[in-house]
Amino acid sequence: MKRLLLLIPTHLIAGAIGFALGIYYLPILTAQPAPDDLVLEEATQAAQFSVQLTRDLRGSDTLHWGEGTIGVTPETIVHKGELAPGPDYKVYLTKDFVEHEDEFEPIKSQAVLIGDVKSFDGFLLNVPEGVDVAQYTTVVVWCETFGEFITAGKYR
Repeated sequence: MKRLLLLIPTHLIAGAIGFALGIYYLPILTAQPAPDDLVLEEATQAAQFSVQLTRDLRGSDTLHWGEGTIGVTPETIVHKGELAPGPDYKVYLTKDFVEHEDEFEPIKSQAVLIGDVKSFDGFLLNVPEGVDVAQYTTVVVWCETFGEFITAGKYR
């Protein structure tokens, strides 16, 4: 009986650790390859607006961060750099700069969804038809599943 009482909590702890590791590693294992560096570089050079991403934002931490450059054209949004891996990342445009989920959540309904991030070392997304990037100021990378702020950059 003592042995059973010892095995139950240790197995529950091991199961919880395995589950947490699965949540972390699954997006890495299923990530699509980033666009070619030359494609990202050309798209970045053609950008009408650009911004450097930094880990120094209030909402950034060890597991939620982005760095590199975001370039914005009327047709595309390009990221050349790295994002912390995670599930269900989305790119939004907002009219106000935000640097934490408590700032983004109240304005999320007014933000425009650009698309899904499928790689963590650069992406290239098409801006949906009818979206005028000049009407917005900030690119936000958001984890939809967990409601977590990843990074943002004010491009104008």
